[in-house]
Amino acid sequence: MQQDSNTLYKLIVLFMLDKVDFPLTNSQISEFILDQGYTNYFTLQTVINELLDSDMIRVENIRNSSLYHLESAGKEAVDIFEDRIPDVIKQDILSFFEKNKYELRSEVEITADYYPTRKDEYYVDCKIKEKGNVLLELRLNVYSKEQAIHICDDWHKDSSDVYGYLVEKLMSK
Repeated sequence: MQQDSNTLYKLIVLFMLDKVDFPLTNSQISEFILDQGYTNYFTLQTVINELLDSDMIRVENIRNSSLYHLESAGKEAVDIFEDRIPDVIKQDILSFFEKNKYELRSEVEITADYYPTRKDEYYVDCKIKEKGNVLLELRLNVYSKEQAIHICDDWHKDSSDVYGYLVEKLMSK
């Protein structure tokens, strides 16, 4: 019975990734599945790891987030076995996306991460993406880890202002 449940949880994760045109974070997937009470956190993480091991999904780590992408094997599996997901669960997923799509997309398409370069120097990489295309990428060298963290933390809330300012400034002449 546990195996059947895990298969359903795998299909739910694959279905979720199939219904959006951007990656989902571990916390976004977890939020939906745990809030719905389908399973517990540890079982979900086991299922996600099994999907990774079988190359049905891949992970991209950015700062403190794991972004999950659907791979072709996962797409094929969800296409073949989608009918094993109860319609009520599919509707819950689609409603969740309809209600939260903008926020979910914003979380994964506005990213910032930092990397040490030399002693006491850091490279900060800030991006705004739309449907996988980079609209703006800003790379900065800073002289402390604290500066790098501060820039990364503020990028999510200030990125649209920075983008608007740059476009306006560059178009003003």
